Amino acid sequence: MSVANTNSLRLQQTLDSCSQSIANGDFKKSEESISILVQFLDSVSSGTNESEESAFGVVSWMYQYLISPSLDQAVIDALAFELPKAVAKLGCASTRCFENAERIIHHFVNSCSPRDMVSILCEAMTSSSDGFDNPSYFTPLLGALAKAFEALQRRPFEQVKAALPVVIKVLQAVLSNPEDADDTNSVDLLNKSILIAHSLNTICINLDGKDKKLIALFGLYVLQITVLISNSVGAQASICFPMMLQLSNLLNYCGFTYLGLITGHELDTAVDLLSQGDEDDYMSCFSHVRCGAALTVLWGDLFTEVGDATKQDLKAVKDELSKYQSKRWEAVGMLKHIFTSTKLPWELKKHAIDLLFCIVEGANLQKDRDASLDYSVYTPSLYASLQAIQLVIVYASDPLLRKKAFDTFKMVLADLPSSLRFDILMALTRNSELSSMIAILLGCVKEEMHREYPQKVSKENESAKAESNSSSPFWTDKVLDFVEFVLRPPHGGPPILPEFTDAVLSALNLYRFILITESSGNTNYSQVSSKNKLQKVYREWLEPLRALVCGVRAENQKDNNELAFDALCGLNPVEFVLYRCIELVEENLKRAS
Repeated sequence: MSVANTNSLRLQQTLDSCSQSIANGDFKKSEESISILVQFLDSVSSGTNESEESAFGVVSWMYQYLISPSLDQAVIDALAFELPKAVAKLGCASTRCFENAERIIHHFVNSCSPRDMVSILCEAMTSSSDGFDNPSYFTPLLGALAKAFEALQRRPFEQVKAALPVVIKVLQAVLSNPEDADDTNSVDLLNKSILIAHSLNTICINLDGKDKKLIALFGLYVLQITVLISNSVGAQASICFPMMLQLSNLLNYCGFTYLGLITGHELDTAVDLLSQGDEDDYMSCFSHVRCGAALTVLWGDLFTEVGDATKQDLKAVKDELSKYQSKRWEAVGMLKHIFTSTKLPWELKKHAIDLLFCIVEGANLQKDRDASLDYSVYTPSLYASLQAIQLVIVYASDPLLRKKAFDTFKMVLADLPSSLRFDILMALTRNSELSSMIAILLGCVKEEMHREYPQKVSKENESAKAESNSSSPFWTDKVLDFVEFVLRPPHGGPPILPEFTDAVLSALNLYRFILITESSGNTNYSQVSSKNKLQKVYREWLEPLRALVCGVRAENQKDNNELAFDALCGLNPVEFVLYRCIELVEENLKRAS
């Protein structure tokens, strides 16, 4: 007798034993029979019995058994509690096994209580198994769950609310490996996640849109899977486009608009609605919805058909963001979630930079500035957003993208009032661990100072000149804190060389610029020319740095290798500017004596 026939006979005997036990009311015996059945199915799925052929024979025979009109409903109910997990594992063996496994699980959904099936399917997805990271294991379970959702008659919100965190956790776990994200099985899994969104839409329609909490939950789920889909296949336009087209249509029903999403207003309303009472912790499963809101607008901007599906004028939205500073800052805060993501493809980050550049470029940064705004409300978000753009500047492999990100960074800075711009630049500098990024930030400080320095006036207009510059924090003694942070770090001692060569060179150039500008303009806004300040700079900044540079040069001259040669080349411009700064300080000290 063949293995397939042996398995079929054993399966039939076990199922008959189970059916007979249930018919006799012997539930203990039926539980034992079902446990034996599950163990048998697991042995087939584990490959101990000529895996694929055996798995196909088992699922084919089982499906025919289950659809028999003579089968008692009590038997189907009992099997439904235990078999979905075992059957889903069998479906991983091959395409034809998967198809039969899917038929079996869907038959359970069609034949049993939808409330029970929602719990059963969620339990099957949360239980650990050998196929836990196999998309083919979860795909039939998610498809069946979508069907079970639609069949719910009473209190669907509670059932959906309990099940969606399981769905999201499964998707995040299975799609965590980006190398496997674009294979057929993973794409099928993503399509099933969209099928669940369609089922939620159907429930909301059947309830005539009366359950506002359910609609909010539906909307957040769509935003969450928008992120998961973008992470997985965002770089594959042919795959991602039809998915985003479906999701855009679904979001229409939730009442979300592009303006409400990109500013976060409508998202906050939905979150507040679901965060009442004991549901605060529940919202942690929707941790990426803000990124999803920004991505929804981004996909609408990328594909005309996606934007058209929402029946919204995206150009008008961008114009409004350009016109109103508060909304513009809110959009900056939402887009940061795209820049900080470690899983989104660089193509999407590039488009997000393009979108932000377009919004800020269209603004009249002087005319559209709202003096009534409470800047302190926006400061944390703006600071975090500029940090996020820095990530693109530093880590993007495309030099054009890095340049565009830097241009966008400076435009966002320019949109801030001078005092806030100064404070954020200082915070960014103090919290940066990259020498090259600190050098870039000090370059921005220098540009700000150059732009704000008053024009030369005669001594007769000295008071007017001071008044014209009094509002600029960049021309106060605080600006020297930027230089001191690099040349005399908070941890003590001189800076670390050659690791921080870029930052040191930029700090010296900034100091030289300030000293030359103040000296040539016969001003002292920054107190750089005061005798006490000059003595401090010479004694605490420049002299220790000169000793350090000489020591590093001597050490590297002993080594005849490429690394030492590179270090020496990096020290050359530092030495040149350092000695020029020392000369300038000495000249100004003589003048002050």
